[in-house]
Amino acid sequence: MKIQEVILFTSNIQKQKQFYKHVLEFEQLLDTPEKISFKVGESVLTFQYKDTIKPSHLAFNIPYNAIYDALKWLRARTEVIGNAENYVSDFSNWKAKAIYFYDADHNIIEFIARERIDIESDVAFTPRIILSISEVAIATTAIEPVYKAINNIKSIPIFDGSFERFCALGNDEGLFILINKTIKKWYPTNDEAFTSDFIIKGDYNFSFENGKIKELS
Repeated sequence: MKIQEVILFTSNIQKQKQFYKHVLEFEQLLDTPEKISFKVGESVLTFQYKDTIKPSHLAFNIPYNAIYDALKWLRARTEVIGNAENYVSDFSNWKAKAIYFYDADHNIIEFIARERIDIESDVAFTPRIILSISEVAIATTAIEPVYKAINNIKSIPIFDGSFERFCALGNDEGLFILINKTIKKWYPTNDEAFTSDFIIKGDYNFSFENGKIKELS
């Protein structure tokens, strides 16, 4: 599942620009008062202005052997979620390791290194070696209708989980992370999950607004 672009919404373009351009050193592609975009490997991350927003979760795939180098790089720039003994989360059933941090809007951002993608890096970690946008979160009160709406656009496999509290759709290259916000909070922060608007382009093209999926023409 290829994710070409994800558009998130922000009520403070300048703060997000400062974070992604100057803290994370992402390559900026677009810079306007209403919209900013950054290159992240094969994907584009865009923030569009909106008066009121809710924080969400987004992940980026990085080379499998880069997770500890990425942790060192990240800790020099911003606070990493966790503690000295557990900054790296090990998802053995997914054959992946991940690190987490907040952006300027308190979105939970993740760098995840997946063994099954089988891409390694022979250079020190920088944002230039990020592979792509990996995960987009969807918090809802009912997972199955959201799954059906996405599957009606284009067939999508269930990667892990069930319709009760957590369900990942897609594959190692790209996942929709669906959670039932009435019974589950975000890992690893235990933050309350909100239904947050976004737009996605790539193998799946739709907007998610006010908890509803609308296919893009």
